[in-house]
Amino acid sequence: MTRIREITVTPVAFRDPPLLNAAGVHEPWALRSVVEVVTDDGLSGLGESYGDASHLDRLRAAAEALTGADAGHHHDLYARVAASVGTGVFTDQHGLTGAGSNGKTVDSVFAPFEVACLDLVGKATGRRVADLLGGPVRDAVPYSAYLFYKWAGHPDAPEDRFGAALDPDGIVAQARLLVGEYGFRSLKLKGGVFPPDEEIAAVRALTDAFPGLPLRIDPNAAWTPETSVRVGTELAGALEYLEDPAPGIEGMAEVAAKVPMPLATNMAVVTHAHLPPAIAHRAIGVLLLDHHYWGGLLKSAQVAALCATFGIGLSMHSNSHLGISLAAMTHLAAATPNLDHSCDTHTPWLTVRDGQDVIAPGALAFAGGAVPLPPGPGLGVELDRDALAVLHEQYERCGVRRRDDTAYMRRFHPGFAPARARW
Repeated sequence: MTRIREITVTPVAFRDPPLLNAAGVHEPWALRSVVEVVTDDGLSGLGESYGDASHLDRLRAAAEALTGADAGHHHDLYARVAASVGTGVFTDQHGLTGAGSNGKTVDSVFAPFEVACLDLVGKATGRRVADLLGGPVRDAVPYSAYLFYKWAGHPDAPEDRFGAALDPDGIVAQARLLVGEYGFRSLKLKGGVFPPDEEIAAVRALTDAFPGLPLRIDPNAAWTPETSVRVGTELAGALEYLEDPAPGIEGMAEVAAKVPMPLATNMAVVTHAHLPPAIAHRAIGVLLLDHHYWGGLLKSAQVAALCATFGIGLSMHSNSHLGISLAAMTHLAAATPNLDHSCDTHTPWLTVRDGQDVIAPGALAFAGGAVPLPPGPGLGVELDRDALAVLHEQYERCGVRRRDDTAYMRRFHPGFAPARARW
């Protein structure tokens, strides 16, 4: 394989609706970073990651350390990134993806470069990334309608096209919109926003409106174990799984022993060191993979194989992302035999439908709630440089440098105080 000649890391910003969660509310701008790795023979590969300022600093340091490396030598690339990170720890400001650690930080910094290098290897060999991960076991990857309580619009802006969703009727209307536009065949509600009984009512309303569709709720550890058991008991038969109802592996284990549905997580188990205690305590039945912080696609595939060994189901976590990430998620999910639940995605909420993406249109599209695997080599997507320039200019002008759902909520509700196990 050829050597890395240069790496460019470009921060971008794009519009984000006021989606509510246990930590607060999404700001008007979402931040991401686009990584482009170019080899000495002119091939280029793409990766995507978070856009917070401290993470960008680490990405740029890693890019310098990776220059000159062989793009196909996975272990050497990882060692170089680990050395560039040192003992640093990156913790997401909104706190919805679990605790930070040095290992998780190294994995998070490494992930976009690994994706870009796999994109390169695929282009050099004429193979799709899914082929490099063992070959696809499905031609299209199912995604879930990701439902949020939300304001009608940001307070200083007009109402957005989704409108308000602050009660069961609003959530059902939102679900009808997303199912109608994308054909989703499963539903996920982001909870932890209102008292649990109100969110139970929303789940029941969705069950009545969409009989037979798998349904899940994720309160981001906003409930105590006692409340989690009560909710899980009341919603017996309504949920395919209950995601992160209570904090920590021990709290999840307490709930898992007393509710009829499996528990899922992308908060209690977020790095490899968490797997042994979670398995020992029987804390989870479903793991939500996220290659952005599990160390890229190859390490995520290894985790998936481990989950198969221990009978743990798989889904996939999503944060606000653009098309490069959607492509990487789709390749990973297509090549994961034991991925047995629809994946999460924020794509319907973002401005990609209005052309604000960094990839050229046409490579990715939803059909029946699923994204067909792109046929081209590598990730099967190409960088739209004009669009990248627009989104980078938006980053320069928007003034946001780290995601902070809590601080933004406090601008409008000064007394807001997020807390795990608050109910």
